This record gives sequence, C-alpha cells and structure tokens, in this order.
Amino acid sequence: MAAQRSRPEISAWRPRVRGVVEVFHAHFTEYAYPMHVHEAWTLLIVDDGAVRYDLDRHEHGTPHDTVTLLPPHVPHNGSPATPHGFRKRVVYLDGTRLGDDLIGAAVDGPDLRDPMLRRRVGQLHTALGRPGEELEAESRLTLIGDRLRDLLRPGQEMRPARPDPVLARRLRELLDEHVVDGLGLDAAAELLHAHPAHLVRAFSTAYGIAPHQYLTSRRVGRARRLLLDGRAPGEVASATGFFDQSHLTRHFRKLVGVTPGRYRIAVR
Repeated sequence: MAAQRSRPEISAWRPRVRGVVEVFHAHFTEYAYPMHVHEAWTLLIVDDGAVRYDLDRHEHGTPHDTVTLLPPHVPHNGSPATPHGFRKRVVYLDGTRLGDDLIGAAVDGPDLRDPMLRRRVGQLHTALGRPGEELEAESRLTLIGDRLRDLLRPGQEMRPARPDPVLARRLRELLDEHVVDGLGLDAAAELLHAHPAHLVRAFSTAYGIAPHQYLTSRRVGRARRLLLDGRAPGEVASATGFFDQSHLTRHFRKLVGVTPGRYRIAVR
C-alpha cells in the first residue's frame, strides 16, 4: 500500500499593522516551491526542519536558528531539506519597512544568524497572531527593521539606546491620554516628531518597560477599578480598550494572577 501523502497545514492573514502585507504559517512535508518572485520582502524563520533554496543562482539553507530575509523581485525557490519537511513562519513586508537600498546586501547574505533578531521575529509573530496587540507588533517590527539594517550594512556600528527622558515622558503622557482608544506607534512618532525606533528605545530606557507593556498595565489597572465597582468582565473589556474578554483575561491573569471573573467574585 502506498504511503499516504501528508496534507499541508497553513494559516494566512493580514493584520492591522502598517507595512505588513501578509502573515503566513505553514507546515510542508513534500511540497517544493518552483522559482518565483514576491513584490514584498520575505522575512522567514523555520521552527522545525529546514528549507533548501536557490537565490540568485546560489544555494542556501535555513536551520532553525537562522532568520532569512529574501528581497523583493529576486527569483528563488524552496524545498524541504529533511525527510519530515519543515514548519515555517513568514511575514511579508512592503517598502515602508525595508527599502530597496538593502536588496543587494540581502541577495549576498540572506541567512542571518543573530539570536536577538531570531527572538524578536518570534515575538513579532506572537503579537501578530493576537488581535489587540497592534502596538506591540509595531514596536517589535520597528526594532526588527533597525536590526536588519544594522546587520546588512557591514562596517556600521550597532546603535546603542540613547537616553531621552523628555521624549519618553511625552510618549507616556500621550499613552495616558489614549488608554482606551489606543495609539499606534507611527501616529505617536508623527505627533512627537521622532523616529519610531528611537521612541521605543527612549521609553524603554527611561521606564524599564516597553510602550505596549505600559499601555496594557494602565488598561489592567482601569479594569480592576471597574471590576471593584461590580461591572461584568465582558463590559469591562470594552470599556478599557481590550479587543474582547479573552484579550482582557489573558493580560489580567498575567498581571494580577487570576482571571477577571475570579477577581470580581473575590471583591467584598
């Protein structure tokens, strides 16, 4: 009896994050991509197995500790490099995130072994898969873009975080004004006339917490007060800026130690 072919497992979506064209997760065991091109940048990590591919007539591979960046308009293919195939996570980015000036460097060195970058890309995918975490996704994507530019431009020094307490305080005040309705990183950067990456680094350096973590903390604090007033968790979620009740529950449990429902029952 012939062996049964394994069916691919895929998931694809377009998040509400500027510059992200598509997010694509897949597990392939036998499928091989023919030569093709993308209009967008392909930022790829492999969680299991490995991919063998040709880019600009040179053979490359993607072990699990590598971040692969494939430039737009450059033909490439792809096939499993192990008998059990590969499991990958891909985010496609438009030119607002990475410019054409990096295409040549990406063709010469598409596979980047950088633990910090690999960790950040994994965290980005987690944020992109959760509605309501757009500020976190924007922040992580901004730092990833900076890291990629640093790695692809040899001879340039990595930019250390530069203290800017005034800018950090102004961002905190903006976030305080938008606890419920939220504020995108790009919108904040435009209002404060600052580069998004510098904004994230300045805030994190000043307060020891990322902007998205600060906003979430403020929302959870407001949710606690409303639960103390006797309001239901579902109502509290919408009143405090969370996407839905499960979104509130995930962060409330992380910061308080119990679910909103348990917290409400315990209120005297």
